[in-house]
Amino acid sequence: MDENYLIEEAKQGSLDAFNRLVLVYQTRVFNLAYRILGDEPSAEDTAQTTFLTAYQKLSSYRGGSFLAWILRIATNQCYDKLRILKRHPTTPLEPEYDDEETMESALWMKDTSAGPEESFDQAELERAIQKCISALPVEYRTVTVLVDVEGMDYETAAGVIKTPLGTIKSRLARARLRLRECLMGVWELLPTSIRLNLEGTK
Repeated sequence: MDENYLIEEAKQGSLDAFNRLVLVYQTRVFNLAYRILGDEPSAEDTAQTTFLTAYQKLSSYRGGSFLAWILRIATNQCYDKLRILKRHPTTPLEPEYDDEETMESALWMKDTSAGPEESFDQAELERAIQKCISALPVEYRTVTVLVDVEGMDYETAAGVIKTPLGTIKSRLARARLRLRECLMGVWELLPTSIRLNLEGTK
């Protein structure tokens, strides 16, 4: 796929070209919205609004990572949705940490494979992880989704949500600590590889 060609065609009014871009990025946008909002209907609605907004604002795209540009729009749409919903205020799972040393990995966020010997219910584990993510304050939740779920580097995530790099690192460190504690509560659902990783971050 020649992304730049499709973008230029879409800028010229080609709906077909834009729809091809949508097909490429719709899963990434939905996943981000679902992780931040916590329910599928809201995520689907937000994904649709994101692409409508992107099409309307396509002339403002000035190059660089198109994915980052799309996810920036999606993140803003999520914030708008949360402001409208104003439901289920988050309660911190633990006191604020003074030690903001960044945890270098959050492998429990990325390990979704179950080996033959691991018969745990993957769907139940997924729900547990999402519940832990949803319990985070929205600013922690967003950076966790961008870095640990979407795999962005700190600099790209900082650009997406227009937040200083140091703040990104601080929020991510705190978010990972909270997620670790939350996942300890569903210990029996976790595969061995994730348990070992969690024990190693104590």
